[in-house]
Formats: sequence, C-alpha cells, structure tokens
Amino acid sequence: MARRDYYDDPEAPLPNSIVPAVTVAVRDEDGRLLLIQRSDNGLWAMPGGGLEVGETVAQAAAREVLEETGIAVEIDGVVGIYSDPKHVIAYDDGEVRQQFAICLSARPAGGTLQTSSETVQVRWVEAKNLDELPLHSTIRLRIRHALDPERTAPYVE
Repeated sequence: MARRDYYDDPEAPLPNSIVPAVTVAVRDEDGRLLLIQRSDNGLWAMPGGGLEVGETVAQAAAREVLEETGIAVEIDGVVGIYSDPKHVIAYDDGEVRQQFAICLSARPAGGTLQTSSETVQVRWVEAKNLDELPLHSTIRLRIRHALDPERTAPYVE
C-alpha cells in the first residue's frame, strides 16, 4: 500500500484515524544507526510500525525491527513521543492518520540484515552519511534526538 507523508501542508487531507506506532533507533557497537528504505514511499526511516492488540510497546518495537530488518534487538530506552498533528500520513486505501509514534532506543542482539515486503534496503548508516539519504523531516527529528549525547530526557510533543 502506498503512503504519502505531509507536514504542515494546507493541501494535506484531514486525518480520519490515529494509530499508536513505534519507531526504533537501533545503534550498533560502532554507533551506526539501523535504517530501512521503505517500499511504500521510497524514503529512508528507522524501522517501526503499528502496535497489534495484545502486545506491549517494547514487544511491538522488537517485532517490527526483526520483521523489517532481520535484526533482533533489546530495547534500552525511550527517545521520545511524537504526536504533532501537523504530520499527516495518507494511504492509498483512504486512511489518513495523524502521527502518534513512540521512538525507542535499542541495541542489536543477533540476526542478519535482510529486507522484507516493507523494505527495499536495510543498512547500518554512520551519522556523517545521514544527509545523503532522503528522510522525512519528522524522521530526521527523531534521529537527531536519538543521536544527541546531551539529551537526558525523552522528547515529548
């Protein structure tokens, strides 16, 4: 299913749903960040997705990372909560979501990089190479928060 992200765009459709979601900032021992290139819009992002009934936020995060990247993770913190109503995500089936994502931090605990039906590419990216990738501004914000060594508390919006 195709998707289009809007941010502070007067042409954006009005939201008709809100779905709790997770994104995960996974960093390896070299400080590289695990990123995916999404198959639905071609943009790069941190792995993540919607919570399913019966699972915790941490379980959803670990499941989504494994499904999208082949990497098992151990969740080790909260980067922030992102709920800016100016970020709207429109799907080709007519669903239009207002953003609501909890970004967690994690470290790899095994597995091998692999793509899925939701990912075109999966790779470990050094911070210095992030500007080379097409990323939505809301994902750049989460990455900036995840990589900020001075941040002592989760971001909340």
